[in-house]
Amino acid sequence: MTFPNNFVWGAASSAYQIEGAWNTDGRGESVWDTMCHARPTIGGPVNKLPQPTIWNGHTGDVACDHYHRSSEDVAIMKSIGLKAYRFSISWSRVLPDGIGSINTKGLDFYDRLVNELLAAGITPYTTLFHWDYPETLFRKGGWLNRDSVEWFAEFAQVVADRLGDRVKHWMTLNEPQVFLQFGHGDGHNAPRLRLGTRELLLACHHALMSHGRGVQVLRARCKGPQHVGYAPVCVTKYPFTDSKEDQAAAMQVMASLEDHNIWCNTWYNDAIFFGRYPEDGLRRFGADAPKPASGDMELISQKCDFIGVNIYEGAPVRMRDGKPELVTREATHPLTAYRWPVEPKSLYWGPKFIHERYKIPVYITENGLSCMDWVSMDGKVHDPQRIDFTRRYLLELRRAVTDGVDLRGYFHWSILDNFEWNEGYKERFGLVHVDFTTLKRTVKDSARWYSNVIATNGKSLDEDPFTRAW
Repeated sequence: MTFPNNFVWGAASSAYQIEGAWNTDGRGESVWDTMCHARPTIGGPVNKLPQPTIWNGHTGDVACDHYHRSSEDVAIMKSIGLKAYRFSISWSRVLPDGIGSINTKGLDFYDRLVNELLAAGITPYTTLFHWDYPETLFRKGGWLNRDSVEWFAEFAQVVADRLGDRVKHWMTLNEPQVFLQFGHGDGHNAPRLRLGTRELLLACHHALMSHGRGVQVLRARCKGPQHVGYAPVCVTKYPFTDSKEDQAAAMQVMASLEDHNIWCNTWYNDAIFFGRYPEDGLRRFGADAPKPASGDMELISQKCDFIGVNIYEGAPVRMRDGKPELVTREATHPLTAYRWPVEPKSLYWGPKFIHERYKIPVYITENGLSCMDWVSMDGKVHDPQRIDFTRRYLLELRRAVTDGVDLRGYFHWSILDNFEWNEGYKERFGLVHVDFTTLKRTVKDSARWYSNVIATNGKSLDEDPFTRAW
């Protein structure tokens, strides 16, 4: 059994995690530079935590040095047989102060990258914002400032004017749940704010408005037909048993706000696809909920062509006494190196929920795992757990396709081992191993196995991958 003939097989990355060259060729600083360099931000929003914690003091200053090695990396992508590559634009590389003066050298880098991808037969899927907010704009209030909507529009226009003749697939924001809840609510990620509920929801409202303005700008400034969407987390639950009651419980939980925070699906997606915030969220947040001005929700709900969802795990749910209940996993439940649970069913139930609720094509824009990979004595990187993990997940994804979910593509996270935010270089998610001292790339066994999946359009998933050496 195979996937649809036009199914897109790709891999993904983000600018700050792989590019390096943090102060090269006129690039400005982002909030992640500030956090990694442990310098206090002066004049930014209140409640900023004082001392960031990145594992072993690592920074994204060099990362994979993709800025200087993009040709080598594209050649590796071609050798794997990728049909598409999802990457993000560093806002402060293009606009060092976030607005105003354009950094031509920064735009030139992305121009060359797009041309190299197209020459290699790889379709670019471009994300405008993947967490690296310009430090200068953060000092002006960041997402708390309503002007952030037009700041983002200016950034989108600069990128669209330069790349929009060749890039046809766009995502505005990556994982707003993470950069808002973890970056502005919990203080774990940059810019390390712990905002109250009202301020956090206001920042979220402006981010969603920025998405809408980004959609408008991309449609107005790009040449030819465009496919525009965004890439949230899909907070996934799956039924503990195959009973209809447990299935209903899982779908019900995915459609609700479980806690008094915005780690959920509907607060973002209902606003974008239905033009309104969900009623249970409005009740839960009460007076703290944003008070949209005239036209705000119309702006947020600009028509999208697809939704990308990032899914790594899920959680089992059952119905008990007519109410959904989370089920505690057994102590023997498998975990990744990052200690995330291995949950293949999430790649069936997550897309199924999204497609049934929003009636829109779906891409898996991130899925993968961290493994404890190293170069073996034979010079290769053997990562059988990544092969087994990805096969299990893709079999569930194929089941979703068979059951009628309109799935358009799958992007493995990630193409390269990279800077994993607070975890520094400890966690290795890549199909390609990177020695962060020498920057040497080594294609892992999983990349060769994935290459075969791509070449057979998923048919090879039915074969035992461990009957041959990769």
